[in-house]
Amino acid sequence: MPPTILLLDDDESFAAAAAELAVAEGFEVHLAHTVEQARQLLRFGRMDLLLLDLHLPDGSGMDLLDQLDLSEHGRVALITGQPSIETAMRAVSAPIIDYLLKPLCPSQFSALLQKSRQRAWRDTPAVEGIEGLVGSSDAMRHVLQTIRQVAPTDASVLVTGESGTGKELVAKALHDLSGRKGPFVAINCGAVPSELLASQLFGHERGSFTGAHTRHIGVFEQAAHGTLMLDEITEMPIALQVYLLRVLESGNVTRVGGMETVDTPVRVVAATNRDPLAAVAAGTLREDLYYRLADISLDLPPLRSRGDDVVQIAQMFVGRLNQRYSRRKFISHACESALLRHRWPGNVRELRSAVQRAYLLDPGDELQISPAVPEPSVLRQSDTEIVFTVGMTLAELERQALLKTLAHYNNDKSATARALGVSVRTIHNHLSRQDDEAPRVVRPDVAV
Repeated sequence: MPPTILLLDDDESFAAAAAELAVAEGFEVHLAHTVEQARQLLRFGRMDLLLLDLHLPDGSGMDLLDQLDLSEHGRVALITGQPSIETAMRAVSAPIIDYLLKPLCPSQFSALLQKSRQRAWRDTPAVEGIEGLVGSSDAMRHVLQTIRQVAPTDASVLVTGESGTGKELVAKALHDLSGRKGPFVAINCGAVPSELLASQLFGHERGSFTGAHTRHIGVFEQAAHGTLMLDEITEMPIALQVYLLRVLESGNVTRVGGMETVDTPVRVVAATNRDPLAAVAAGTLREDLYYRLADISLDLPPLRSRGDDVVQIAQMFVGRLNQRYSRRKFISHACESALLRHRWPGNVRELRSAVQRAYLLDPGDELQISPAVPEPSVLRQSDTEIVFTVGMTLAELERQALLKTLAHYNNDKSATARALGVSVRTIHNHLSRQDDEAPRVVRPDVAV
C-alpha cells in the first residue's frame, strides 16, 4: 500500500499544489480544509504524514494534535505563512518533528515526504511475524504466504534460489512459525570435508576413527524436536545421500562407529542454489532423496525481479543501522532509481553490503547508495573468455569456466568459489574429477 498523508490547509491553491507533489512521490493524499474535516478523515486509519496549517477557519492544526494519539500516526509537520515566536514555541513544546514556512520550498517538501515514506516502511512490516523477510512484490507475497501455510506442518521443504536470496532466513522463518520447541540448527553440506560430514550430521562414538577421542552428537540429534537446515544439499556425496534418505524415512540415526539407533524427531529444510532437477539429471543428487526432501518446493526470486522491494529492503537495513548507532540517516530519493536499475547479481547480500558501506562512509544523514564496482581485469581478453562452439558439451563449458577462473585468481580456490557462486568443496570435487583435463592448473590435494 502507498504511504498516506493528511494535508490540512484552507488555502485551496496551496493544498492542490502540495497534493500534486505528494502524489508524484507515490503518496495517497487526504485533503482537509478545516479541523473538523481532518477529524473525520483521521477516523479511517493511520496517516504516515500529518501536514497541518496553524491558521484555519475553525481553529488550528495544534488543536487537532491535542486530540490525537500520535503513536498511532507517523511524522508530524506544522506549516504556516504567519510565523511567530508563540507558534514556534508551541511547536517545540509539542511532539512536532518539522516546522515549515510558506511559501514551501519544493525540495524541502520532497525531503519531508521521503523521510515520511521511510518511516512508513520501517514502522509497517511487509508481512507481520516473519522477521527479516521484507517485500510486497507478487513473487515475495507468494513466498511469504507459502511459509505461513507450511510452517505448522511436518512437511519437508526444499528451498531453491540464487546465492544471497535469503534461503536461511526462510528456513528460520519456517522454524519460528512452526511452534516447535526444539532449536533451529543449520549446516552447510558443501563447507564440510566429505570424510567429516557423516560425523557432523549423524555423530560418532568414541574411538570410531582416528582422532575420535570423545563421543560427538551430530546435528540431527542437536535439532531434536526442532528444525534442521541442510544447506547446499546438492554438494553432499552420493554415499551419504543414501544414508540420509534412510534417516529421513526411519526417523532415527546410528552414530558413526555405533550400534544403537537414536530417535530424531526433526523437521528438515534443505536448500540449494542449483536447479535440483538438473542436479538429479547430472547424478549429483539422488532422485529418491529429491522427492523425499521436496514435499514442498519453494523457489526464492532474485532481487532484480522484485521491483520496489529493493528500496524497502535497503530501508530495513538503514533502520537497523540507525538503531545500532543511534543515528537518523535516510536514503536519498535521488538514489532510489539507481537501486532499481542495478541488477544485484549478489542479491540481498550484495544490497546489505552496499547499504552498510554507504552508511559507514557517508558523514551526512542523506545516503547515496552505490553498488560496488568491480576492478577492471588486467588479464588479456583471451585469458578471460570462453569461446562456445556448437556441439561443445556443458561439461566442457563447466571445465573451462573453472580453469580460467582459477587462473584469474592465481589458484585461490576460495576466491574462485565466490566468483562462480559455489562452495570450496565443489571446486575440490570438480578438480578431483578432472585429473587429466587440467594441465595448466596445479591440482590441490584431494584430502582436506
